[in-house]
Amino acid sequence: MPRSPLSRTIWLHPEAPAKPAVGAACNGCGVCCALEPCPAGALLSRRLHGACTALRWNETAQCYRCGLLSAPDDVLARWPRPLRRWIHRQAGRWISSGQGCDADWTPQDIPPAGP
Repeated sequence: MPRSPLSRTIWLHPEAPAKPAVGAACNGCGVCCALEPCPAGALLSRRLHGACTALRWNETAQCYRCGLLSAPDDVLARWPRPLRRWIHRQAGRWISSGQGCDADWTPQDIPPAGP
């Protein structure tokens, strides 16, 4: 018996860029991290499903960024400073920064609610 497609609702900033094609350069759409954390995010968020707690909206760039890279002192506030610096230096590798989109999901816009 065929499985029904998985459907989940995630809420993203209205100005977030559209999700790029799989393999294309990351544009900060936030879809991947809003659906489930990467291994580093799973350790930080202490969850395997749902939005990563390190996901941060960058108002200036109008896109999402991983807080391990963009705001380590905020995301890792409870961690000792030397460990924060080390994690920040390793984070790009841990999240596969620069490797292209690996989110194999198809987002659909939800039409605005009518009167």
